Amino acid sequence: MNTMTVKQQVVWAALLWPYLLTMSVPLDCREEQGSSSCISISQEKLLDRVIQHAELIYRVSEESCSMFEEMFVPFPLRLQRNQAGYACITKALPIPSSKSEIQQISDKWLLHSVLMLVQSWIEPLVYLQTTLDRYDDAPDMLLNKTKWVYEKLISLEQGVVVLIKKMLDEGTLTAPYMEQGIFQEDAQPEMLESVMRDYTLLSCFKKDAHKMESFLKLLKCRQTDKYNCA
Repeated sequence: MNTMTVKQQVVWAALLWPYLLTMSVPLDCREEQGSSSCISISQEKLLDRVIQHAELIYRVSEESCSMFEEMFVPFPLRLQRNQAGYACITKALPIPSSKSEIQQISDKWLLHSVLMLVQSWIEPLVYLQTTLDRYDDAPDMLLNKTKWVYEKLISLEQGVVVLIKKMLDEGTLTAPYMEQGIFQEDAQPEMLESVMRDYTLLSCFKKDAHKMESFLKLLKCRQTDKYNCA
């Protein structure tokens, strides 16, 4: 099996990073003077931009998780992240998981599920930016990817909110309840505990980023070929 070393991965990531950024179509949906700059974009184009953002977020989350795993997680511990004490933070959200559930939910709940996932990860990504700064050997590439994903997640949230208004003629959802300050620590954790917690967060975010992308692509498919979307 042909595998790349961490050093090789970092080099390739550094080479591809500028290209990845230039591929991204801006999604600026911030509200200014009571209106959003995305309102003037057609629903079809807005959905395409939102999907592109979700694709990029998922791709970078994969790269970040792999880089962190290779650099900081001992191989015997890589299979332990989903054991007791390392559950994903979005596990309790009413998000469909099985293929049959996803196929049966409405367009409304596809969009609302994406929004819930996006909003639930904003605070944890802020936490990750803080905690990764504590790693002596963390490459700048990993730190920059985490910050970039956070910024793109904010843009994705804004785009999905406008999409909900356009497609469903509804107001926005409030953020799902998450215990405030859940990632604030009074004392420094043990190093291995900190590594496993950060690894779990990165792994769970990668999983949820894939869900966001899949839900949005299913929604797009329903707009164009309603009866042939798997």
